Amino acid sequence: MKIGDKVSVVDEDLGGIVTSVHGKTVVFKDEYGFTYQYPQEKLVPKNADLYENIKVVRKPEAKKIISKKHQNNALVLDLHFHNLVKNPNDYDSFERLFIQKEKLLQTITFCRKNNLKRLEIVHGIGDGILQRMVFDVLESQSNLDFYNKDILHHQSGAVMVEFH
Repeated sequence: MKIGDKVSVVDEDLGGIVTSVHGKTVVFKDEYGFTYQYPQEKLVPKNADLYENIKVVRKPEAKKIISKKHQNNALVLDLHFHNLVKNPNDYDSFERLFIQKEKLLQTITFCRKNNLKRLEIVHGIGDGILQRMVFDVLESQSNLDFYNKDILHHQSGAVMVEFH
């Protein structure tokens, strides 16, 4: 190091311009005019030219492989009757509710068998019969938690289920 070099102190937020060198001891003045004395091994030259000629190489980020079993996306079960059968008008209300309940139980069994963590059940907003059936089935199950998807549960058309 020589007089006039810009230096920075290792492990401290301090730097300045070298005013004198006495063997292994360097004296420098900071931007406010204060003088400091440090051993040469505690100082690093502050030379912008060292960094300007280095090329930055952008490497592609490795894609993280997530198994389908452990994706954060919940499986979605839509219990609207027209999604479950071909001819919805061929069934009376009791048969409709029975088929929807069977589909719900099959899906819960599927989630447990395949170690899925989350299931979203869409029951829609109506007079509440399907919603009540969904809650009754979920309350009868063990090792799962469920809650309404939206904050205003009476306006929610979906329930989120989390399996333990």
